[in-house]
Amino acid sequence: MTSTIKIHDEQKRGGAASAPLDPIHLRRAGVSVVIAQGTFDVPDIVHWGAALRDADVAGMVASARPAILNSSVDVPRSFPVIASRAFGWSGTPALDARTEDGARIESLHLTAVESEGAAATLRFSTASTAEVEVAYRLDEAGVLHASSSVLNTSLDRVIDVTAVRVLLPIPARAAEIVDHTGRWTREFQPQRASIRDGSWVRTSRRGRPGHDTSLITIVGTPGFAYRTGEVWASHIAWSGNSETIVERLPEGAGAHSSVLGAGELLDAGEVKLQPGEEYRSPGVVLAWSDSGIDGVTERFHRSVRARTVHPTRPRPLLLNTWEAVYFDHDFDTLAELADAAADVGVERFVLDDGWFRGRRGDTAGLGDWFVDAGPWPEGLRPLSDRVHGRGMQFGLWVEPEMVNLDSDLARAHPDWVLREAGELKWRHQFALDFSRDDVVEHILERLDRVIIEAAVDFVKWDHNRDLHAAMGADGARRMHAQTLGLYRMLAELRRRHPQLEIETCASGGGRADLGILEHTDRVWASDCNDPTERQRIQRGLSTLLPPELVGTHIGPEESHTTHRQADFSFRAATALFGHAGIEWDLSACSNEEFDAVSAWARMYRELRGVLHSGVTVRADHVDDGTLLHGIVTDDRREAVYAWVRLDTSSAAHTPRVPMPGLDPEQSYRVRAREEVGPVSRHQIGDPSWLAAEAGFVCSGAVLEQGLPLPLLNPGQALVLHVTAVE
Repeated sequence: MTSTIKIHDEQKRGGAASAPLDPIHLRRAGVSVVIAQGTFDVPDIVHWGAALRDADVAGMVASARPAILNSSVDVPRSFPVIASRAFGWSGTPALDARTEDGARIESLHLTAVESEGAAATLRFSTASTAEVEVAYRLDEAGVLHASSSVLNTSLDRVIDVTAVRVLLPIPARAAEIVDHTGRWTREFQPQRASIRDGSWVRTSRRGRPGHDTSLITIVGTPGFAYRTGEVWASHIAWSGNSETIVERLPEGAGAHSSVLGAGELLDAGEVKLQPGEEYRSPGVVLAWSDSGIDGVTERFHRSVRARTVHPTRPRPLLLNTWEAVYFDHDFDTLAELADAAADVGVERFVLDDGWFRGRRGDTAGLGDWFVDAGPWPEGLRPLSDRVHGRGMQFGLWVEPEMVNLDSDLARAHPDWVLREAGELKWRHQFALDFSRDDVVEHILERLDRVIIEAAVDFVKWDHNRDLHAAMGADGARRMHAQTLGLYRMLAELRRRHPQLEIETCASGGGRADLGILEHTDRVWASDCNDPTERQRIQRGLSTLLPPELVGTHIGPEESHTTHRQADFSFRAATALFGHAGIEWDLSACSNEEFDAVSAWARMYRELRGVLHSGVTVRADHVDDGTLLHGIVTDDRREAVYAWVRLDTSSAAHTPRVPMPGLDPEQSYRVRAREEVGPVSRHQIGDPSWLAAEAGFVCSGAVLEQGLPLPLLNPGQALVLHVTAVE
């Protein structure tokens, strides 16, 4: 049932005639959000966290006003949903906007409240200038979706919007922060810090989230880990510039201690609203859990899987040609590779960079999306037909947002290129101005034609530079409009080709956010296929994204990016836990390697139903050189774990290692899956339980306590398959 409350004039002015609003209680999946009238007659977030009984809400609201402090405002502090200096908040404001004559928009009054089920929308206004809307929704996973908008309601004034943020208060017991950082080929690396007074801010001015993206900002009780602690987490679903904030002031935030928030990072002048125009902020998704990082991961994964755009077909095993042939294209070589791929069980064959006009290296050709007649005199259709004839889908690499100056497009349309003083090239390329409709339409038409002519089923959409050079011909930066142009183009491409699947890649994991995933089906996690690096990369990214969305490939024995060598069994076990693929010249493999790849492909097809639908779990309290992670089905009747050793450690043996997520009352059979090749041990013999030919049977309670595991050599991973026994 929808309820709408309109605030009367005497309430808008506040004072004695103001009547308090009834509290709004959003409750779902073990989470409550309580919104109630605050000190300044505008709504506060009173609670976000563990589910409350309706009977408890009144007590939370009644106790929400703290002491009146010395040398402070003369009323109890509160934390409005539109926190600003007008309401006594000295920290980062929820809204930063002003009219062209310099008048700030911050003294807002509440005009309407709408609530329905687990969703609520609050509207505010200033006299004859602007309306601000703040919306909250708890989904079935208990994930809170929040966003804001600003509408220019004036007749003749321009409003310059410089920031619109979602801010939520968090309690004092949330004392530590974990987020992520990284670089090219080492993305999504966690880092931990203590919350202290002041502002902890992570920004991206890269035109994309970047390889050092914070990805998820998690705050929690001291020492929180994967399986323990109370945590609050946020992610901004946006593919352009952004900021994430954790902030604590000595006077607190109402009855709370700190603030967690995020928003788009706007350059001055990027969003100027003419009368009647509106700015809508990117969505921020937030999750709470009292069972550690794995608890918020489970909520995020359930929320992502519930989207209407989430892939529902089994994730096909693919082969990408990049590390097999690079720019060396010809039909015979690639047809031989396609045949080898089909023979091992590949289901999607992807032709990477080098197929279009003038593209014999990375210095020329971007922007000219015409098939190169040199290596492809008959176009790409003969290869596509060969691939389809072998029962595989055909995929193609593109980088539509970029242009080389050595291209026909740049020579014909220099004003389409985003530039700045200094000619700041990156990988010999610039970005096209996707804020322009004519640019988007031109690139769209070229891609549309190639997809039709080559019968393309899948597109790998790359983005190989930060957008420091992001100025239009007028000298203004335009990342906001650039990002919206990208979304507009992807949406139209999907409308024209509803069966087309798209992978988002940005030099690997530089753009792996939920905004781009509204328009794409897969994330390329990193350009690094070294399994030692990939274990850490995939562990970080899996905090937000379920494995079926994350591209995980087997590369050759020697890594292209690190030159580290790795056994096939380690590469195979690492690539198993995602949307698996191959990036390797199979036509040059030995018979033994070919058989191993075929066995791995069969195992992937057998287990992907579990891997792509279950709950991600990660064990705590293993030594620093090891990892244990896994996927457990929703009914807890089957699980696949990986026991991984990355480095040596001082421990001479492996004590009991918990296998989390199972039903303690259920009996299970545990067996090692080594059909893809032996896993090297640093020991005389395995723990005795591993010797059982039919697998070791024990209860879930025993597995939760843990089994002693083999002491592996570094650069090894053992796959353990757990199935219920009646």
